[in-house]
Amino acid sequence: MDLVLKLRELRRHRGLSQGDVARKSGIGVKTLSSFETGERIRSMKLVQLEHLLRVYGVTEAEFFGRAIEHLLEPWEHEQEQALDSLVSDLRSLPEQTQAVIMEKIRLAIEVARDLASPRPALRRDERIPSVPPSSVLGS
Repeated sequence: MDLVLKLRELRRHRGLSQGDVARKSGIGVKTLSSFETGERIRSMKLVQLEHLLRVYGVTEAEFFGRAIEHLLEPWEHEQEQALDSLVSDLRSLPEQTQAVIMEKIRLAIEVARDLASPRPALRRDERIPSVPPSSVLGS
């Protein structure tokens, strides 16, 4: 998520209008609008960003970290959260059990890669001949 989108979506998430933010931050509505459209984002001063973040109730670390992205776009991070949960569950198991499960996961990944990789088509003379079911079953 880029800076422009993050600023706009954070304001919306907090239920604030540009006018509300302008009054609380001391930044003009037009200036705020130009930041949110990206028109003047390169000219934003650090002190202006600090004022906005104070109004939005987030720290610089939170804003530039992933926490805000998780808050604003939770659907983008569901798979990541599921994976984190899976890793946490795995770590709660005894080490020997962890090792066995990790080896099985590695094997499953190898199989998935093999299945996903493109294979050259077999020439007619390389194809495995089909065997009638009756000869396989021994009838």
